[in-house]
Amino acid sequence: MNEIVEQIGVCIERGKVNQSSPYPNDMKGQVGADELAKEALGAGVGPDEILSACNDGMKRIGERFSRSEVFVPELLMAAKAMNAVMAHLKPYFQTGAVKAKGKLVIGTVAGDLHDIGKNLVAMVVEGNGWEVVDLGVDVKAQKFIDAINKNPGCVVGLSALLTTTMANMMKIVKDIKSQLPSTRVIVGGAPLTQKAADEMGADGYAPNPQGAVAFLNSAGQV
Repeated sequence: MNEIVEQIGVCIERGKVNQSSPYPNDMKGQVGADELAKEALGAGVGPDEILSACNDGMKRIGERFSRSEVFVPELLMAAKAMNAVMAHLKPYFQTGAVKAKGKLVIGTVAGDLHDIGKNLVAMVVEGNGWEVVDLGVDVKAQKFIDAINKNPGCVVGLSALLTTTMANMMKIVKDIKSQLPSTRVIVGGAPLTQKAADEMGADGYAPNPQGAVAFLNSAGQV
């Protein structure tokens, strides 16, 4: 059984979704994360053990991404493989057999319709054992605040791609902090820097998905 669990982690890291997936080329025709997760659960492997292997795989690919050894397409495939496993594990989350590390409420801020970066962060964060509440794009402050009230103790992630929407991001951070001061807010996106995040009053800044995971894992909910 240990071999199957380890192979799930390898499939996550390599982005091998299922047997019909042609990627990666050297694993073509082999079973992927989807089939292995189903097999492992059927053999009595605990869902928490499978999730741990997935977390390890996502951590490895995330670290490689941070070192520029792999790029966005590889990270997206890893997240896709992770989603295939999560489809099998979600029933166990719902019953409480597997507990999430915490919740991340995430959205692209008002005035910005770009979601690739936001979606990538959401997938990688979920793959690392967090529950994600995705509010979509063009999200105003009140929608974030409503979601925070519905998900007490959550961390909030704000994304923006356009420089012109940074003012909106700053306003949303200030609105959240004025109404719900204990809420931790992390920001990210192409125009963002640590300095900009500090000036906004955000609690954290992530230049990439693994940075978001690192912030969440240090946020006291693990």
